[in-house]
Order: sequence, then C-alpha cells, then structure tokens
Amino acid sequence: MSLTSQERAAIAHNSYKLSQTKGFIGDSLTNDDEMLEELRRIRKLLEPKPVPAPAVAPKGLWAEFMDFISKYKVMGLAAGFIIGLYLGGLVQALVKDFIMPIIGLILNPLGLGNLATAQATFSSQNFLYGDFLIALITFIIVAVVIFVVVKISKKWGVE
Repeated sequence: MSLTSQERAAIAHNSYKLSQTKGFIGDSLTNDDEMLEELRRIRKLLEPKPVPAPAVAPKGLWAEFMDFISKYKVMGLAAGFIIGLYLGGLVQALVKDFIMPIIGLILNPLGLGNLATAQATFSSQNFLYGDFLIALITFIIVAVVIFVVVKISKKWGVE
C-alpha cells in the first residue's frame, strides 16, 4: 500500500505532535488509551479511499446516440466538414474563374493563353495541366485559410 505525500506528512505531523505534547517513555506512549487512539488515527489515514462509481452508461439507442454526439463533438466536426467542403468549391471557382484569367493576362506575352484550359498533347494523349494548376492553387489558398482560422482560434482560446 503506498501513501500519498499528504498522508505521510499527516502521519509524521501527528507523531511529532504526540511526542511533543504527550511525551514518550522509552518506545511507548504514556497511556495505553492514547496509544490506541493514535493507532486508530494512523489506520484511518492508511485506509484506501473508496473508488468512485463508474459513470452510468446511457440506456436506449437515442440516449447513446446523444451521448456519442456530445462526447466526441460530432456536430462541430460535421459543421466543419460541410463548411470546408463548400469553402473548397468556392475557392476552386475563385481560382478557375478569376485568378487563372488574371495569371493568363500576365503571362499572355509568353504565349501561354488561357491557363484554366491549358493542355499539352503527346502521342495522342492530352495532359490537362491547367486543371492541375487550378487544383494546386485551390489547395494552397484553402491551406492558408485553415492555417489562419486555427491560429486565430488558438489565440482566442477556442478548441
């Protein structure tokens, strides 16, 4: 049986206090009743604390479902997923319909033209690198937005 530091300190304090106030005669206390009382106090300090009862599991399918939702914060996860899904679509439309034409205007003197539909043909195969550029720029924008949101939420203390 192991004692906590608080229990050890209480036993030591009681022993010291008893030795100062009651006095020891050899190895025994001055009175048998005092010795029994001190042993009772020590026994009470050494008794293990009762184990708290386990949490009662919810009964019924609906109660279990609600417990699952509240415990694992499923509603927040679902809301974040849906918002992220539509944010990705919004950013993809922004990149495809706004940013890529601006980049195409800047790079037009190089003869690249419309980058959103840019493709290269090799041995009768079309490589649509314009779609890849759209996906890459979309990914970068979404990653930056998520980074900023996480940074702000940590600053505000939101988990």
